[in-house]
Amino acid sequence: MDLINDYRNSELILALAKQIKAEAATLSRPINIMEICGGHTHSIMKFALGELVEGVVNFIHGPGCPVCIMPVSRIDEACELASMQGVIFCTLADMLRVPGSHTSLLKLRGLGHDIRALYTPLDALKIARQNPDKNVIFFAIGFETTTPMSAVIIQKALDEGVKNLYFHINHVTVPAPLRAIMADKNVNIDGFLGPSHVSVIVGSNAYKELALEFKRPIAISGFEPVDVMASVLNLIRQHKRASFEVFNEYKRAVSAQGNVKAKELVAKYMRPCTFEWRGLGEIDDSGLCLKDEYVSIDARRVFALQKEQATKEAKACICGQILRGVSKPPECALFAKACTPNSPVGACMVSSEGACAAYYKYQRRGA
Repeated sequence: MDLINDYRNSELILALAKQIKAEAATLSRPINIMEICGGHTHSIMKFALGELVEGVVNFIHGPGCPVCIMPVSRIDEACELASMQGVIFCTLADMLRVPGSHTSLLKLRGLGHDIRALYTPLDALKIARQNPDKNVIFFAIGFETTTPMSAVIIQKALDEGVKNLYFHINHVTVPAPLRAIMADKNVNIDGFLGPSHVSVIVGSNAYKELALEFKRPIAISGFEPVDVMASVLNLIRQHKRASFEVFNEYKRAVSAQGNVKAKELVAKYMRPCTFEWRGLGEIDDSGLCLKDEYVSIDARRVFALQKEQATKEAKACICGQILRGVSKPPECALFAKACTPNSPVGACMVSSEGACAAYYKYQRRGA
């Protein structure tokens, strides 16, 4: 089986769209489906899936972009650490362009600070080995998909006795914000497309309790258009019969238990903690931080950061509302005008997984 072309078969996509419309014909209104992952948002935009089921399915974009959900306070901390003498600051490329209260990592790099965009997180360890006279700080971001890689680097650094590598942990989890969105009475969502890669790690069982508690079906979906359309069809069928199950459409990669070894490795070095999400606010146990026994490599505790800095966000940017699923990018007055990929105002336009970036790339009309 061709894992790309077979899942992009146009005849199959159109057949699924026809089935979706037929099944939804008896509903009194369009069904609201939130895709958690930014990868799904881009697939929906790229393959015009919304147009194929227009009038019966309303796709709502969720908080599944790790760059987009990063609050300004964390960006400000990154800028402060990156500005310190003797520091090499490392992170993934998209983070460099996210505006903080007063500057961005990219602007600081232009001023001569040593800020590096990594191709792989493992490069942070390599840089630390090559620069023993510098403090190397790795600004780690991402959902459950990338967290195990950070745990691997921590383990390697400790095993090798590397003393100059520090970690600013910004890893987050999917189930906690999903619970917050489901509990928000202002958000009207009938079903969810569960994330692909995250689910490979956490497993399909991670969502069962949420689906039953909030009476919302969840379909774990692959990224390809056939995956998405098959998952949407399942959600409509569950909605019609009032069932609230976790449907695993992405069985070729996702098991019920997930990647147990990866989860054990993460649990060895990190513990759940409260995390502030852009647009969603603070959510208990939605983030991860280093355990107390690893305080010596925790950049937030080793380096003297300013306390309670006042943060500043662009008032007209509605990235937070988009991440909560209550607005869409074209509703923002800045979209495709003052805010573009070349000159982003908010994080949703910066990241390649951001909803604003997806609309700009695939659906910009009349801009």
